[in-house]
Amino acid sequence: MSGFARTDTSVIGRWWWTVDRWALGALAILGAFGVLLTLAASPPAADLFVHSQLVLMPLAAFILASVSLLSPKEVRRLAVVVFIGSLVLLVMTLTSGVEINGAQRWISIAGFSLQPSEFVKTSFIVVAAWMFSQASLKKGSPGNVLAGGLFLLVAALLLMQPDVGMAVVVTAVWFTQFFLAGLPLVWVAALTVMAIGSLAASYFTFPHVASRVDRFLDPATGDNYQVTTSMEAFMHGGLTGRGPGEGTIKEVLPDAHADFIFAVAGEEFGLLACLVIVGLFAFVMVRGFSRLMEENSLFVLLAGTGLLVQFGLQAIINMASSLHLIPTKGMTLPFISHGGSSLMAMSLGMGMVLALTRRRKVLGETP
Repeated sequence: MSGFARTDTSVIGRWWWTVDRWALGALAILGAFGVLLTLAASPPAADLFVHSQLVLMPLAAFILASVSLLSPKEVRRLAVVVFIGSLVLLVMTLTSGVEINGAQRWISIAGFSLQPSEFVKTSFIVVAAWMFSQASLKKGSPGNVLAGGLFLLVAALLLMQPDVGMAVVVTAVWFTQFFLAGLPLVWVAALTVMAIGSLAASYFTFPHVASRVDRFLDPATGDNYQVTTSMEAFMHGGLTGRGPGEGTIKEVLPDAHADFIFAVAGEEFGLLACLVIVGLFAFVMVRGFSRLMEENSLFVLLAGTGLLVQFGLQAIINMASSLHLIPTKGMTLPFISHGGSSLMAMSLGMGMVLALTRRRKVLGETP
C-alpha cells in the first residue's frame, strides 16, 4: 500500500503518483543485482569493490530520484550545464588524463577518477534533442546545424582518446534522434553510407579495433582468453547456476566485476537469472517507450527515446560481448557493472527518463 494519498499535493506526493513506479522498481532490482554480482565477481578484492558499490549505489539512487523530480524545462537546463562541464573535462583528459591500456579516458579530480565521456554521452542526448526539436518547430532555426556540429566535436574528442565504442553509441543515438526529428530519406541513406565508411576506416586506423574484429572473425589470429573464459562460465552455470559464491571461472576472468559481470551471473545464477536481467532491461525500455508514445512534446519524445536507446544499446553491447556475439568492447552493464562514472551518469540519464515520462497532465506542467 502506498504511503501517499492521491490528494497529497506535496512535491514527493505528486512525484509518487506521476512517476513510472514500475520502471523505478525495475531499475532498483537491477541495482540490487549489481551489488550482489559485484560481491560474487571477485572474492579476493570483494571488500574493495563491494564497499565502493555500497557507497556509490545510495548516491546513484539519490541522483536518479532527485532528477526524476524535475520538469522537462529543468531537465533541459541541467543537461546543458552537465554537457558544458563534462565537455571541458573531456578536453582536459587529452592533455592531463590518466592513461590506461593506451587510452586517456579518465581524469583525476580531488583523488577521484572520473570518466567525463560518460556524462558527455548522457547530457549530449538531451541537448541534441532540444536542438532538433527547435529546428522542427521554428522555421529558420539553426538547430540541426548546431546538433551536427556538436556531434562532430564530441565524436572527434572520443576518437582522440581513443574510445571507438563510445563514439559508435553516440553516433547511433544521434542518428536515431535525427531520424525521428524528420530526417529526409536521402540524408538517411547518405549518413548510413558514411557510418559504414567510418566503421571501416576505424578498422584500418585503430590497431586495437582491427585486433578485436580479427579475433572475433577468426579466433586463431590472436588471444581470445577473456571471451573463451566468459563462455566457459556460462557453460558451467547451466540453467540454474552453481550457487552464490560457488563459481570458479570468475577467479581467472579479467574484468569479471565490470565488462564481463554478465558471465559471473551466468556461472553463479544460471541461464534463468540471465534471462531475468535481460527481461528487466527490456521491461524498462518498453515502459519508457509506451509512455513516450503518449507525448505531444517533440523535445520530450526525442530526449526520452535517445536516453532509452543509449540504455538498451549499452546493455546489448555488454551482454553480446560476453556471449561472443560481437567483437569485445569494454562497456559496462548499466546499474550492474562496477564503475563509478558509468553508474552516476546512467543514474542521471534514467532519472531524466523518469522525469520526462511523468504524467505531466496531472501536474499541469508544460515542456
